[in-house]
Amino acid sequence: MPKLWNETIETHRTAVRDAILGTTMALAAEHGLLSVTMSRIAKEVGIGRATLYKYFPDVEAILLAQHDRQLAVQLEHLHAVQSAGGDPRRQLEQVLQIHALMIHEHHDSVIASVMHRSGGRGHQDAFLQDMLQRAGEVGEIRTDMSPQELATFCLHSLSAAAEAPSQAAVKRLVQLTLDGLRAH
Repeated sequence: MPKLWNETIETHRTAVRDAILGTTMALAAEHGLLSVTMSRIAKEVGIGRATLYKYFPDVEAILLAQHDRQLAVQLEHLHAVQSAGGDPRRQLEQVLQIHALMIHEHHDSVIASVMHRSGGRGHQDAFLQDMLQRAGEVGEIRTDMSPQELATFCLHSLSAAAEAPSQAAVKRLVQLTLDGLRAH
């Protein structure tokens, strides 16, 4: 097939996939997750159910795809912080703040319920472990615990951001978490 034809088909597929993801999120936000069905999604997108099933096997797969998309954006942002270089403790603070603010802003979203069931947290955990390892190597944080244990501490500690009453409270939570990481 000619290159133009392939690009046109791929553009169409991407547009349909984006419409499916957006519509599913809108339906879940408006009517509740339990009311979202494949038939309703197909009708709202303007495609047949058979076409929808060519893209996703069920509603949960659509939600997981949206979660993966959001996670990729967050990881891209986190990698930008890491790539900028500078003081490892300051980088760690920025990364924890990004993570905590995301939890604070999206804690009651449909995606939040899916995040708890998916393996997406593994990417965040590995990224955070790497940052903690580097910060420990230069004496910025404690080294009496493994980076894996410290990452688990951070992620659990920052999960409290879901209940924080304001962004200022989230920032205080990040500082408290950093205090727990401080080298003795």
